[in-house]
Amino acid sequence: MATGRTLSRWSRVYINGYDMSGYTRGIGPLSWVYPEIELVALSDPVKGALMGQPEISPGALTGLFDNTATSGLHAVLNAPGSLRDVLVAIGIRAVPAEGDQVFMGSFNQNSYDTSPSGDDIALTLEFGKTSPAEGMNYEQPWGVLLHENSAETGANTATGVDDFGAASTTGGFMMYQILDYEGTGSVVLTVEEASSNENASFAALTGATSGSIAHTAMPCAGIVQCATTKAVKQYLRFQVALTTLTSVTFVLGFVRGR
Repeated sequence: MATGRTLSRWSRVYINGYDMSGYTRGIGPLSWVYPEIELVALSDPVKGALMGQPEISPGALTGLFDNTATSGLHAVLNAPGSLRDVLVAIGIRAVPAEGDQVFMGSFNQNSYDTSPSGDDIALTLEFGKTSPAEGMNYEQPWGVLLHENSAETGANTATGVDDFGAASTTGGFMMYQILDYEGTGSVVLTVEEASSNENASFAALTGATSGSIAHTAMPCAGIVQCATTKAVKQYLRFQVALTTLTSVTFVLGFVRGR
């Protein structure tokens, strides 16, 4: 994982198990806002306020009209009013890699608008705030990328990511975006944790597993939440278990509770 400043060209957008990066011009603002609730009595000398419940949204996606079956922006996202699992990965002067930042959550797609843009046809998709349908127990959308967009053919024995600098006791949630597969069968995606960043120390993080997903359900995406009081060790990594599938291509992010 590199550090420092970066450019928008190194961002990648994944929605409901599809890589929309090749059709997207921009997305945002990636918003996390606490509205102020004024609490003022007649005799108060100044106005006071408390922070309300946070409002989280990926803003609007602007992109290129493309009706390619099963993959084009129009073909995949032409139904406003639908719930979308959105993961935006931000690479640091390179394509997003393990340890880079992600903004992710489940949001309602509020609109689908087309209009001429010079000589091409542009699309604008507006997303609402975090959907109550997901029943989120966490109020933060920013986390860490544990697996970039690439294929895996077997178990992970590599070291992991230090996303926080210490262990925590406030749980977290994972999002998976399964983009492609080879063969037939199923896969289980899991977040593993360790106190020491070496292969032998990693074990499954309780509650952070996709469960078995059949190839017939792919492409797909989902959010899995740990208990909000779950202890999470310092180092994190992805794990994959294939059953007769020969490979699976996916993106995996994790947001640690604060």
